[in-house]
Order: sequence, then C-alpha cells, then structure tokens
Amino acid sequence: QVQPVESGGGLAQAGGSLRLSCAASGRSFSRDAMGWFRQAPGKEREFVAAVSWSGSSKFYEDSVKGRFTSSRDNAKNTVYLQMNSLKPEDTAVYYCAASSSIATMRLGNYDYWGRGTQVTVSS
Repeated sequence: QVQPVESGGGLAQAGGSLRLSCAASGRSFSRDAMGWFRQAPGKEREFVAAVSWSGSSKFYEDSVKGRFTSSRDNAKNTVYLQMNSLKPEDTAVYYCAASSSIATMRLGNYDYWGRGTQVTVSS
C-alpha cells in the first residue's frame, strides 16, 4: 500500500520541541511535494506546512511561522517537521501528505495521506 508513515509525535510541554518524521512506504516520494496538516478534536483538518520536491520552496501557516520548519532528505525518502516553541493550541493529530503536483495549502491537491501521529502539548 502506498502511504506516507508519520512518526515522532508524543507529549511535550509548552515551549518544548518535537520533530516529526514522514517516511515513504510502497513508493518513493522524492519527486513529490510534501505537506503537513493537522486536525484538532472537533475541528477540520488544516494546513501547517509544505515543501517542494527539491526542498527549495517552503511555506507555512501563519500561526506556525518562525516556530516550525519543514525539511526533507530525498536520499532517505523522508520529510521532517521540526516544531519548536510548542503551544497548547498545537495539540492535534499531524498528517503527512504527498502531492504529485506543486506544493500547496489545499488538501485536495494531495494524493497520498498518512494515518497521522498525535501531538499533545501541555501547559
């Protein structure tokens, strides 16, 4: 089954850091744009960050700018989301997704989705 696989979630204190990883399974994503999204309980899934296939273009949702950094290592077929200065409002299930087109904030542009990893930030 073709699917990104997220890891690295867990519990952190406010102000702390976590690094999420997203590895390819069943297919190489080295030529795909990759996105990170999150979904908090009772809320819709929302865009967090995206990185182009080369890693040269990145963009972020406003509330995470300056705190989160997305990167990728195509040799390892892995994408990362470094999350610093975490806040309780960052608590959500985080999803990694792959797009065969351009990096975008639009959920509908992504073809493959992981199952998510839980991030919980305590105050």
